[in-house]
Amino acid sequence: METKITSAGKEVIIGEGWPTVLIGERINPSGRKKLSEALKAGQLEIIDGEAKAQVEAGADIIDVNVGGAFGVDEVDVLPRAVKIAMKAVDVPLCIDSSSPDALMAALKVYKGKPLINSVSGEEKSLTRILPVIKEYGAAVVGLTQDDDGIPTSADRRVAIAHKIVERAGKIGIPPEDIVIDCLASAVGAIPDAGLIILETIRRVKAELGVNMTLGASNISFGLPDRDLINYAFISAVIAAGATSLIVNVAKVRPIVLAADLVLAQDKRARRYIDAYRQRQKSQ
Repeated sequence: METKITSAGKEVIIGEGWPTVLIGERINPSGRKKLSEALKAGQLEIIDGEAKAQVEAGADIIDVNVGGAFGVDEVDVLPRAVKIAMKAVDVPLCIDSSSPDALMAALKVYKGKPLINSVSGEEKSLTRILPVIKEYGAAVVGLTQDDDGIPTSADRRVAIAHKIVERAGKIGIPPEDIVIDCLASAVGAIPDAGLIILETIRRVKAELGVNMTLGASNISFGLPDRDLINYAFISAVIAAGATSLIVNVAKVRPIVLAADLVLAQDKRARRYIDAYRQRQKSQ
């Protein structure tokens, strides 16, 4: 199954057998004081530099989120941010908001087929977000949480994934336009969180066949040497069936390329060797 995301001039395919798609997470004010303050002050030019830096680091898609900055009017700012990102880079965008009004405002100015982040299994989200996805012909990330929160079992997460795909199908959204996020939780708080996520990924792949993504760094929250944990986790989830990741691309791309190579998703090691040569030139 292939999920096709496009900009005005570029197409990215998320799918089994294709290289793991990297979604750059850096245009998100949560935990980023400088970006948050810039957005609140209306200084949106910061998005230009953030987008370019991520594409230079190897991002295939850029996530654009302005909602984490207190006091920012998403309906006004999100479409402006999307315009700046589109002008700065040629890769497709992941438009990140839980507000239907902000999403519609951004979709009206977007050129291409974006990925929307996100809908969940919550009834309010399903009834408000899915019609927007259908109207604009976008693809959407489906979060495996519902009105009871994030489940602690793989069974419940898989059931929510089924619910999202089924509800989307009822209004004409095909499964290839749904990318399930199995929701990484911190192993420092939940010791078996990694195992739960891996089981969920394997079962979603087997039962639904849809593509999957993950905010990978959540696994290491609260622990020292987080990068080491993230690297181990990334390799495991790609092997389990995740076909895209929401990450700090500059940090993790070499790990993803190595995992893709080992899993026969990089024929003749071309991408791995090209990236190695680029790193050597920059040193």
